[in-house]
Amino acid sequence: MTRPFTRRGFLARSALIGCSAAASPFLTRISLAAAPWDARLVVIVLRGAMDGLDVVQPYGDPDYARARGALAGGPQNGAAELDGFFSLHPALGTLMPLWAAGELGFVHAVSTPYREKRSHFDGQDILEAGTDTLGAVRDGWLNRLLTRLPGVETRTAFAIGHGEMKILGGAAPVADWTPEVDLALSPQAMQLAERIMQEDPAFHAAFAEASMLAGGGMGGADKAGAHLEVAKFAAEQLRGDTRIAAFSINGWDTHGRQHKTLIPALERLAGTLTSLRDTLGPAVWGKTAVVAMTEFGRTVRINGTGGTDHGTGGAMVLAGGAIRGGKVHGTWPGLDEASLFERRDLMPTADVRAPAAWLLHGLTGLDRAAIEQVVFPGLDMGRDAGFLR
Repeated sequence: MTRPFTRRGFLARSALIGCSAAASPFLTRISLAAAPWDARLVVIVLRGAMDGLDVVQPYGDPDYARARGALAGGPQNGAAELDGFFSLHPALGTLMPLWAAGELGFVHAVSTPYREKRSHFDGQDILEAGTDTLGAVRDGWLNRLLTRLPGVETRTAFAIGHGEMKILGGAAPVADWTPEVDLALSPQAMQLAERIMQEDPAFHAAFAEASMLAGGGMGGADKAGAHLEVAKFAAEQLRGDTRIAAFSINGWDTHGRQHKTLIPALERLAGTLTSLRDTLGPAVWGKTAVVAMTEFGRTVRINGTGGTDHGTGGAMVLAGGAIRGGKVHGTWPGLDEASLFERRDLMPTADVRAPAAWLLHGLTGLDRAAIEQVVFPGLDMGRDAGFLR
């Protein structure tokens, strides 16, 4: 039996060969869970508070251009037309074939129940806990989902680097793999490592895999493409026994020069979704749902540095062959000042947990009562908006 590749064991041995680990600036740990049903679910946490108004632009709202000022988009400013009211940020233009195929959609004006303080830490905690109040539980909503389903199996654990996905933390066993390692070994150090590990086949194999996943060889990780490595790794697992994958994409906290600082995060998101589709292949992609969620939205008006500050209502992204895409879901509240939350933020008209709840219900068959009472305690799922095919 192959022994698990643990952080403690890795650090103990790496001290002999001078390895160094460096955290990725883009991504946190990826968590995976195997389960007996056939559909696949990918949950992406967009850490930093994505500006939904800049991503899915409501250019058809009569107050949009005035409210957004220099950040106003729309087809006339290079955005991709969606439905005559909303347009898509140009940096996500490569995803338009998914929209045309009905494999990309959005839900606008959504938020967790978290309000007013607008702390990233609190916002992410309540997003991953899936509760209506802070500190109500210690585990994550995806983990609670697994505790209610039969036949969930443990995968071999890989813990390399830093970060955690609280969304999958809890009593149910899941596997972890972290792409946050730059082994940064010279050819001489790699040869020394090979000699040292010759008599330890289990660690030799694990080290070789870690080296490959960290960047494909001796030169270390390509941090600029780390999101693609994560997407490919997740997709490869989902092609096998894994049914749920959760990971993060950072870089959404755009307090200044948003017209430039938002673009890299959007390009990483687009690349991630495209990589997932391509690596999964048509058959598995056809039964996959991807949901990308963020802790809260951003202010409607821009600030003095050309960015936006922490807000409330935002948008979530849906993708995959199992998604009924080609639509922007949700009830639009309007952007006139009287319609804004505290006269500064997009007013949430739906709980961000509700679309996720309907995806869980459709993909796994878990009954509504269990979802509302255990997975997302305090949630009223409302009506089924038809997010799945």
